[in-house]
Amino acid sequence: MYIDGHSLLVWIGVGLVAGFLASHVMTGHGFGLIMDIVVGIIGAFLGGFLAAAVGLSATTLIAQLIVAFIGAIVLLMLLRLVGLGRTRRRML
Repeated sequence: MYIDGHSLLVWIGVGLVAGFLASHVMTGHGFGLIMDIVVGIIGAFLGGFLAAAVGLSATTLIAQLIVAFIGAIVLLMLLRLVGLGRTRRRML
């Protein structure tokens, strides 16, 4: 599979938007620019796998964003289940 510079920028953009939205929905705050991109890109792969499993395909940019967002939400839920998504509380 060949990925040109434009496709890579689209993947990073979709990952950033999906990760940003998912992290704000799930935690109320973001994880930072890089982690939001990572969560979004991994979520896009997970969402694409789940969409293909139920027979859906995302062909437009909006559909790709929705699939990536749903995948990022699922990823953050799984991370929270294994204890990696817990927030730290500071004791005063």
